[in-house]
Amino acid sequence: MNKTAIIIGAGPAGLTAAYELLKKSDIKPIILEASDDIGGISKTIEYHGNRIDIGGHRFFSKSEEVTNLWNEIMPNQGAPSKDDIELNREIPLMENGPDPEKEDRVMLTRHRVSRILYLRKFFDYPISIKGSTFKNMGFKRTMKAGFGYLGSTFHKRKEINLENFYINRFGKALYQMFFEKYTEKVWGRHPSEIDASWGAQRVKGLSLWKALGNALRKPFKKNNKKVETSLIEQFSYPKKGPGQLYEQMADLIIKMGGEVIKQKEVNQIIIKNNKIEKLITKDHKEYQGDYYISSMPLKDLVNAINKDNIPLDIYNIGDGLVYRDFITVGLLLDKLSIKNETKIKTINDLVPDTWIYVQEEDVKVGRLQIFNNWSPYMLQDYKNNVWLGMEYFANEGDELWNMSEESFKEMAIEELIKIKVIESKDDVLDVCMFKIKKAYPGYFDTYKDIDVLKQYLLNIDNLFCVGRNGQHRYNNMDHSMLTSIRTVEYLLNPDQYKKEDIWEVNTEKEYHESKKQ
Repeated sequence: MNKTAIIIGAGPAGLTAAYELLKKSDIKPIILEASDDIGGISKTIEYHGNRIDIGGHRFFSKSEEVTNLWNEIMPNQGAPSKDDIELNREIPLMENGPDPEKEDRVMLTRHRVSRILYLRKFFDYPISIKGSTFKNMGFKRTMKAGFGYLGSTFHKRKEINLENFYINRFGKALYQMFFEKYTEKVWGRHPSEIDASWGAQRVKGLSLWKALGNALRKPFKKNNKKVETSLIEQFSYPKKGPGQLYEQMADLIIKMGGEVIKQKEVNQIIIKNNKIEKLITKDHKEYQGDYYISSMPLKDLVNAINKDNIPLDIYNIGDGLVYRDFITVGLLLDKLSIKNETKIKTINDLVPDTWIYVQEEDVKVGRLQIFNNWSPYMLQDYKNNVWLGMEYFANEGDELWNMSEESFKEMAIEELIKIKVIESKDDVLDVCMFKIKKAYPGYFDTYKDIDVLKQYLLNIDNLFCVGRNGQHRYNNMDHSMLTSIRTVEYLLNPDQYKKEDIWEVNTEKEYHESKKQ
């Protein structure tokens, strides 16, 4: 008799677990998804024919396993996309790969440009060592930054929090300019309250020394295969956004014999003798399996476990975990006020950025996305419109979260005018707004005791926690998928692998977007 795996969540981690099980075993996966969507926070939302990527998702990984899996689901382009053609842009093409002008199931190769908007000027992201950086900062700020950085090289702070982590790598002045207020905007907490492990995971080896080294080595990169890039310059991207790939993956899972059941929110987990006996959903349906793979938020997982089977201290750790929620405002515009002063050619000379990090303290918006630059197929009319995403960070129930939709949209438009991205309300053709709960796991409060909770969960024999929220770790898509790949490896070869390995994904010291060339 075939075994069954009950999988909670149809995001990248849950879908990968199901897909890998179907490819490599006779274990039947049944995915229970609380919402009516596929892809978790990597979903793509369509609004009036234009598509929104929630949070922005570059498809790049140091893991060949994940890269191969992405390409298996959606092959790389074998012919130019429509903006490649118009701009006469040279990009790598896969032999016999699909033509994006004729087929939808295709990954595009995109050029990465992300910058910081600060003092109403553009700075490279991450901060680079070059003349324009110093010119934009001005003499006084440049001197403060230089002396601050020199001071940080001689006097290292104990890395008891994220503030000290940043100051050790960039100096106090640059930290205050480019990290302090933005971090507070994103997390709603001062960096001194956030665990340093967030920086160790997301920033890792980046520093001014590396930035300077990369700048000096850049002219010789073609002759030096061992150069480590500080951030990727190209990435893959599904023609119609990340959700397209995960929707395709869900379709394949169903065709291969798995199940994907939407609107099934798990709210009870019955455990006996260190094993899950069954799950119960909000509509009182029961599900039993041999294995249980969970990508649901750890806070919700702990709250769902029957209280007579969870120690009070473990419950308190899980219940005390904090998340940051996310609000996206999509705006269809006829034009932008900001000019393209780069050497990068774009349609209608639009600024080339995929993301713009907004460091300005006088607005609440944290980041802008220009969907035209992610993929021209995200828009109905990419030649005549700009499709912009404004990203806000909130806590469910706070002032931003509770603001009426009409007031929020009005605030967003006023902020765009304030930071000179558009001239007036007349530039806005359409606007929409979406809220996402538990988008980012917080590295504060009971997070300090996460290892205690992890050990308790590891001791539940048939439970496997995967993905960003499943491990309460700020993973990228590839890391989330790798946790599921490691889970399947363990299930099929328990003598060769350790269950703990599933939690070791993304604990390496190298930056998550660095890669040996």
